[in-house]
Amino acid sequence: MRISVITATYNSQAFLKTALDSFIAQSYINKELVIVDGKSTDDTLEILASKHQHINTIVSEPDKGIYDALNKGIQLATGDVIGILHSDDFFADENVLAGVKQKFDEDAKLDAVYGDLQYINRENPDKIIRNWISGEYNINNFKRGWMPPHPALFIKKRCFKKFGLYDLGYKSAADYDLILRFLFKHQIEAAYLPKVLTKMRVGGLSNRSFKNRLNANREDRMALEKNGVPNPLLVSVLKPLSKIGQFWNKNF
Repeated sequence: MRISVITATYNSQAFLKTALDSFIAQSYINKELVIVDGKSTDDTLEILASKHQHINTIVSEPDKGIYDALNKGIQLATGDVIGILHSDDFFADENVLAGVKQKFDEDAKLDAVYGDLQYINRENPDKIIRNWISGEYNINNFKRGWMPPHPALFIKKRCFKKFGLYDLGYKSAADYDLILRFLFKHQIEAAYLPKVLTKMRVGGLSNRSFKNRLNANREDRMALEKNGVPNPLLVSVLKPLSKIGQFWNKNF
C-alpha cells in the first residue's frame, strides 16, 4: 500500500521545513510526497529544492486557492491512500504513516482512517492549545456536530474517483463538505486510530477572525444541507460547541 501525502504551499517559508522533515522522518517506506505550490515569491521554492530528493512531484503554478491545489495534488498522486499535510503542520512522530497502514491492514473494507489532532502555538510547538480527541467512529455523531479532524484523515484514492474532489464553491468548508459527502452521505467505511497523528499550528483560514468564523459557520450549514444531514442549523451550532472540551486536558 502506497500512502501519498499532499502539501499545498504558497509563500510557506516560515514552517515548511518542519513539515517536510516530519514526512522525511516517517519510518514507513512506501510513501509519496506531492507538493503543489501556488507560484510562491518567498523562499518556499528554495526550501523545496533543498529537499528535492525526498519529493516525488512538485508543481508550481498559479491556482485558485488551497482546495484547488489539493485537488491538483490528488490527481497527481499515485498512492492507494491520500493524506493532507499542510505546510504549517507536521506529523506527530515518525510512525504516523506506519500506524495508518497497519490500521488499513486490519480491515480490507476500510476506506478511511482518522486519528487525533493537536492544535499548537504557532511559534512554540511545545505549547498545546487544544487536544482534538476524535473517538470511535459512529455515523450518527455527524448529527451532533462531530467530524474527524481533516489534517488527521487518510482516505483511499478510489473514494475521490468515485465521489469527487474538494468543491471549490466553498472558501473554508470544502474539507467539511468532503468529509460529510464521503462519510455521511455515501457512508464509506472509516476507522479510528487512537493516537495524535498531526500537530497543527493555530491561525488557519477559518478561525483567524470573528468575521471569518461567521462565514465558516454559514458554509458549514450549506455543507450540512447539501449532504442531507438533518437539522443543519442546529448542527452548525453544535459543531463549534462540541469542541469546547478540547481546551481542557491539553496534556496526556
